[in-house]
Amino acid sequence: MKSAIPCYYHLDVEVSPERIDQVRRILTAHLRHWGLGILSEPVCHCTGVLLHEIEEHGADKKTVVEMWWNGQHLITAVSDSNRDLPRRHYGPQGCLTQIAALSDGWGSFPATHGKIIWFSRRVRAPEHAPLAPTTPAPSLREALELPRAAGAEVAGAAAEAGGAAATAEAEAPVAAV
Repeated sequence: MKSAIPCYYHLDVEVSPERIDQVRRILTAHLRHWGLGILSEPVCHCTGVLLHEIEEHGADKKTVVEMWWNGQHLITAVSDSNRDLPRRHYGPQGCLTQIAALSDGWGSFPATHGKIIWFSRRVRAPEHAPLAPTTPAPSLREALELPRAAGAEVAGAAAEAGGAAATAEAEAPVAAV
């Protein structure tokens, strides 16, 4: 089995509404480069939600986005300078509720200058690319006979049938009327 090469990406961001869309495009490009394009939608959505919360409620707009790929799991972390998780993050429409719904695992922990919120996605077997090569479909030439060859065989068969019928008539006794 082919093992994946571990990958890491680090991005320092000054959060603003325009910059959130740029970060989503950057992360999508890196995921496609790593062969993980199927994960771009949930990962970019969760990251965008966290960045939007930082932009809307954070005092310091500087943040760091990191992604680690180890061959089975993609771990994405967003860190900021605010150490507290306000209660509004946990409600039915809160950002952490959305992250929990779109990820296989998530968590937060204090860092030296703030907090880090991370989430992970397990990568399942690729559904779009079979591992074994498939046999090619037969071409039209292999599947169907050529019209001229089929016509010659039919004409030859008819000639043989006509010759056999004439021989049978010649050998049959003539009946008196």
